[in-house]
Amino acid sequence: MPNPNRGSVGFQSNEFEPEYDRPSKSELKRQSNELQKLGEQLVEAPRDRVKRVPMPEDVRDVILETQTITNHEGRRRAMQFVGKKMRTLDEEEVAAIQRAIDSWKGASKSETAALHALERRREKLLADDKALTVLLEENPELDVQHLRTLIRNARKEVAESKPPKAYREIFQILKDLNKKKKKADADPEEEGNDDESDDA
Repeated sequence: MPNPNRGSVGFQSNEFEPEYDRPSKSELKRQSNELQKLGEQLVEAPRDRVKRVPMPEDVRDVILETQTITNHEGRRRAMQFVGKKMRTLDEEEVAAIQRAIDSWKGASKSETAALHALERRREKLLADDKALTVLLEENPELDVQHLRTLIRNARKEVAESKPPKAYREIFQILKDLNKKKKKADADPEEEGNDDESDDA
């Protein structure tokens, strides 16, 4: 049997294979930049939202503290520190933060769409008297006289380029109706209770 050491030149064939599977410098830089951006998104977000994001307390404290800094240079340094703190997070923590931020984007998209729908409804009210009839059929609790006055005043404001006081008030009424409707849709318990009593 041949001697495995014979003719050996002092290294094994697998010695030059990389022993580690670490990311390259450019990959590390990219990850670092992504974490920095994630931190920036948190700093720009409303405080109450940031408080609900699942993350270590020390990271949250740094983000909330950074939000209060108005001095340009001070904020720049604080943002660097936010990036440093973000790099201490593990993959799961980063993923949880990313999910929270993504959910805000979805929420803000649907909020924007809802506001546009309300604006379109207001325009219909100003353009067509039938739109008021439809609105009153859907919401009989509304004050008809008050709404008619607002619509008349809003038309005048538009025609005479006056400040849009009535115009805004109509929007607010529509917005409040929308909130009530959402609340009723989310909490239909009372109807369910009625059904149960009928069955008994």
